[in-house]
Amino acid sequence: MLMVSKPKANTAQYAHYVFNTLDQDRSGLLSFEEFVTGLSVLSRGTLEEKLRWTFSLYDINGDGYITKEEMTEIVTAIYDLMGKIVEPMIDDDAIREKVERLFQKMDLNRDGVLTLDEFLDCCLRDEDITRSMGVFDSNF
Repeated sequence: MLMVSKPKANTAQYAHYVFNTLDQDRSGLLSFEEFVTGLSVLSRGTLEEKLRWTFSLYDINGDGYITKEEMTEIVTAIYDLMGKIVEPMIDDDAIREKVERLFQKMDLNRDGVLTLDEFLDCCLRDEDITRSMGVFDSNF
């Protein structure tokens, strides 16, 4: 029997960011209510609610702005989560370039940070983003 090993993904950092986004009271514990609320937004929320949740994921320190550093942290965690199968040659420079392109597109007033309004405005106008948010839709 031929055994094929699957490259391992690093889920720890992304899981940490998702946990912090779900932990609305910042207690370090996830209540059942917080868990269900987060799942409800992602599975049955409006597009705007899902985008607001996503903004809070990227806004790591919760100050109401996404910095390039925060976006770099999340993008890196996403690539680590996906493992080497999806992007075998991804490196820090490629991630920085991706973040720069996203900021060029989203940072409408060019102040170096993304506000919720800028994030929503850009995402709601982008067909690929709106279509990708549908992946969370659920019929249960």
